Amino acid sequence: MRILVTGCSGFLGQEIVRQLRHRGDEVIGLSRREVPDLVALGMAHHRGDLSDQEYVDRHIREVDAVVHTAAVAGVWGPWSYFFRNNVTATRNVITACRENVVARLIFTSSPSVTFDGGHQRGVDESVDYPMRWMCHYPHTKAIAEKEVLAADEPSTLRTLALRPHLIWGPGDPHLLPRILQRARSGRLRIVGDGQNRVDTVHVVNAAAAHLDAIDALDQRPDEAAGRAYFIAQDEPVECWDWIAQLCRMHDVAPPRRRISFRTAYAIGAVCEGIYRAASRPGEPPMTRFVAAQLAKDHYFDISAARNRLGYQVRITMDDGLAELRQNLASIS
Repeated sequence: MRILVTGCSGFLGQEIVRQLRHRGDEVIGLSRREVPDLVALGMAHHRGDLSDQEYVDRHIREVDAVVHTAAVAGVWGPWSYFFRNNVTATRNVITACRENVVARLIFTSSPSVTFDGGHQRGVDESVDYPMRWMCHYPHTKAIAEKEVLAADEPSTLRTLALRPHLIWGPGDPHLLPRILQRARSGRLRIVGDGQNRVDTVHVVNAAAAHLDAIDALDQRPDEAAGRAYFIAQDEPVECWDWIAQLCRMHDVAPPRRRISFRTAYAIGAVCEGIYRAASRPGEPPMTRFVAAQLAKDHYFDISAARNRLGYQVRITMDDGLAELRQNLASIS
């Protein structure tokens, strides 16, 4: 198949490209950054900005499927920044798929599109979008997800959305470095009772889910299309025990100091107000969204992905952590 991957320079996008090339697919990648390693694997690459409709139209053509992973994440920043990169870019991709008769579109969403600040315990895709939003990232991702799913049309374009949660693994430039940096600086606190359970997903599994989705839209589109799917390890972990394990693996002292959820949430609200009023650069040290994410359960029922997409976990939690240890040993 001939597959186009947006955001191919990202952590997840790179792994998707590697897996597609490994199985023999032709891959075209779109991103803002150069990706010489992927070009060396045989991927055709075109730099540009997905908010530019002409750029998107020029390259999304004569492909069997588009995997749209490109987005901006984060808990702080102007609405226009998130809207342009998460909503406008996705609208441009949908338009290009329709105008160039692309048959399949897989959208990388996030479980945060269903997060309202409360516990999520084994929820499936029937859970609704929240009535209120604590930051612009999940809000704009939800808008984009809804538009992708609404674009599903049996006679032309088949679409679906995947919601991988807390992607990690070797080479992770986001989740693990952020945890370790805060722990080293002494700024990481256990929020709440420290017993909340969360789902995660190894990057290999998250990428493989996208290949499963491509194949499902190709082979059984009426069963797979028009839906969103939670993607996870299917092995929920106690958040703070898992963080402590990662810290010890990297010779970093795990966090021991605690703060109640109510206090952290209140501090987050105050910090947001100060940063907004003063137009301060950077990200507040705490936000309401971060406080809730660190204190609440959020794990998911992935039965739909298993049954409709054929998704299965390729790398278990134990194997993934062992791989991290091995990589650290080889570096040292």
